[in-house]
Amino acid sequence: MKYLLGFDIGSSSIKAALIHAESGEVRSIVSAPKKEMPIASSQPGFAEQDPAMWWKYVCDCSNQIIEKHPDASENIVSIGIAYQMHGLVVIDKNGKVLRPSIIWCDSRAVDTGEALLEELEPDYFLHSHYNYPGNFTFSKLRWIQNHQPELFDQIDKIMLPGDYIAFKMSGMARTSITGLSEGIMWNFEQNELDKNLFERCSMDPKMVPEYQPTFSTQGEVTSTAAKELGIEPGVPISYRSGDQPNNAWSLHVNEPGIMAGTGGTSGVLYGISEQPVIDRSQRTNSFAHVNYTPEKPRIGTLLCINGAGILYSWIRKNITGQEQEYAELENRAATISPGSEGVFMLPFGNGAERMLQNKPIGAHLAGLDLNRHHQDHLIRAGLEGIGFAFYYGYEIMKELGMSSHLLRVGNDNLFQSTIFSECFASLSGVTIEVREATGAVGAALGAGLGSGYYKTANEALSSQEIKKTIEPNKNLSNTYEEYYHTWKEALLNKLKTL
Repeated sequence: MKYLLGFDIGSSSIKAALIHAESGEVRSIVSAPKKEMPIASSQPGFAEQDPAMWWKYVCDCSNQIIEKHPDASENIVSIGIAYQMHGLVVIDKNGKVLRPSIIWCDSRAVDTGEALLEELEPDYFLHSHYNYPGNFTFSKLRWIQNHQPELFDQIDKIMLPGDYIAFKMSGMARTSITGLSEGIMWNFEQNELDKNLFERCSMDPKMVPEYQPTFSTQGEVTSTAAKELGIEPGVPISYRSGDQPNNAWSLHVNEPGIMAGTGGTSGVLYGISEQPVIDRSQRTNSFAHVNYTPEKPRIGTLLCINGAGILYSWIRKNITGQEQEYAELENRAATISPGSEGVFMLPFGNGAERMLQNKPIGAHLAGLDLNRHHQDHLIRAGLEGIGFAFYYGYEIMKELGMSSHLLRVGNDNLFQSTIFSECFASLSGVTIEVREATGAVGAALGAGLGSGYYKTANEALSSQEIKKTIEPNKNLSNTYEEYYHTWKEALLNKLKTL
């Protein structure tokens, strides 16, 4: 019996999945640690994690799986890795990590990115990278160069979080085109690493590891790593991807015409195109998708809504004060009619919103009638407010030519809420297809394709189960259009004051 092993390197936890290669059946999904991994923040805006911590919990997850399925230790075909995007790991010539990783939610390099934009001109970045440098990985590297020059001089290789885990497994420093593009280091016009960018910043391009296709053997597990993981040496690592491209891959969103979505703490809409989608306002970002090649480009355009599930979580903890199960909150909200009888929420309370041009708008409650409204109204208003925010984001994607009749999502987030899902589907006219897919499972299936065990993406993803489908409701659409107009007007008025 042959297996595929997938890891998802998040900032909160590490997840792993064991897949029966022939059938695609999920045999085990585990996570570690039991509590969220800590994020160090020595100054406002700083967010760092020790890569050794990621490796420790990768090994913990692997050993948990082998303990449950001892026969898998000698029968793993390949390993795949998904990871938190936009992080930076730096190592010296001996492979030693020089400092904690500056992770995705660290905002220290915002000013650094703006300075790069002024120095090298906006059109250079838009034409070559499809994005401004912003707070992405290259800007974080530039920040180290400017603020920690002695440490910078010791850097031999730079890596994304998933690259580092693969390095720990194989001893080989490798990266991918999609990884370089998410770090604003891949030049799409020249179809190669942007060596000019490095040289103009007095950096050695050789600090970037060799890059290979996402679906390819990128090293093999060493005997040392195998002992720590509880598996046999020689297993190939044949897939790695940032979490959002991996989510789209996992949901079989790899060609134009279909969108992928997530609804966790933040929300994401992600679509595929053959040509670059360049948003000069930078409300969206475009990167090389997992199946990108210079000969057959596939660009993933990502719109992020920071204020999404975090609002629902806040309501659960601070409005109801009972921390009820989300299913119970859904039942309570269902007793209130659509539109929440006039009370509504702007959910943008999780930092600056990129789709609102990086304005820190904050969360807002409006239309509250103290004689009529109670907790259940606020629960529904929260779900509808997030639905309105998703639709606002969808309008941006549609404006950029990224509309779709179908949105595929996983079965472990906000889309489990009928109220939220029907709100978005009815406003957008988009059918929502909820699939049984997770990041670690997607990474494992990607490894199957990358190793050659599967010959096509269709074969790799053929066993994926559709859990439910939410169709647009015309009656709800008419109701929600009225309330969305009021919501959007409040949002735009608020934006004018910032």
